[in-house]
Amino acid sequence: MASTDTPLDSLITRLSPAKINLFLHITGKRADGYHNLQTVFRLLDWGDYLHFLPSERIDLDDIFTFDSDGNQQAISICKKLITIAGADSITVSLEDNLIFKAARVLLLAAIDMQKLPDHLQKVTITLDKHLPMGAGLGGGSSNAATTFLALNEIWQFNLSRDELIKIATTIGADVPIFIFGQDAIAMGIGEKLTAIDLLNQHYLILTPDAHVNTAKLFAHAELQRNIASLSVDTIKNKTDDYVQYLNMPYQNVFTPVVTALAPAVSEALIYLQSLESQAQATARMTGSGSAVFLPLDASVVADEVLLAKWIADAPCPAFLVDNL
Repeated sequence: MASTDTPLDSLITRLSPAKINLFLHITGKRADGYHNLQTVFRLLDWGDYLHFLPSERIDLDDIFTFDSDGNQQAISICKKLITIAGADSITVSLEDNLIFKAARVLLLAAIDMQKLPDHLQKVTITLDKHLPMGAGLGGGSSNAATTFLALNEIWQFNLSRDELIKIATTIGADVPIFIFGQDAIAMGIGEKLTAIDLLNQHYLILTPDAHVNTAKLFAHAELQRNIASLSVDTIKNKTDDYVQYLNMPYQNVFTPVVTALAPAVSEALIYLQSLESQAQATARMTGSGSAVFLPLDASVVADEVLLAKWIADAPCPAFLVDNL
């Protein structure tokens, strides 16, 4: 066992990518209180970075028994194994941090499936944060997914991608797409994923300083929750209606609600809309906000002076990014 462990002090660095939603529909409310969604997720070559530094090995014989409460043991073991740096301001409690939650849920799954080895390595996880929180870019979910993937490797649980996706769904609806690791059509609460091939694309993304509580948005009286469900084949065959431009019935149902509640988001979206004719594309919001983006024609990206002006004139931080 020891001979195949991740070497001590062998730093592993992983991009924790952002995502955008090319459109986002709610097709109905489920019996469990969640909403059924339809969207196309696009992963970006921009995001946070997570650094994983394995160190000493901990013998689990003295701190784990299968006849005890697995969840409490997973929390206790994770507190002994995991040190998180760079995330102090994100949550008050360590147990509420999505990186820690991912480690706990992964360990609990290994316990339940009796895949727990005799020992595990301690890991220091350092978060290099670039994505703003509450922007609809999936930053926290991506951090959790990146943790799942890295610790599954370091701790040698060898869980499959499908097993990890199933486990990840218990943390959040956006976590599975980052484990899936490629552009996808998503249905259900976001866990039913079908790969989709899209042409490479540049995006101008604006990140206004605004945040609207997601639970408040889902409960909002004006939120449209009954968009007709589309088939996977329809979505695959109608990319011209939502990749560069956004034509009906494709839309983001959260946009009118968020822009009404958050003037900064409205201002950023209006700014991008003023560039649509030159960009030959439709500006839109991602997720439940607050970030907005505009697909860019290749000719715009080639015009460095024009692009620099667009970024400089933006009413909030602006970034040129590509798909992953």
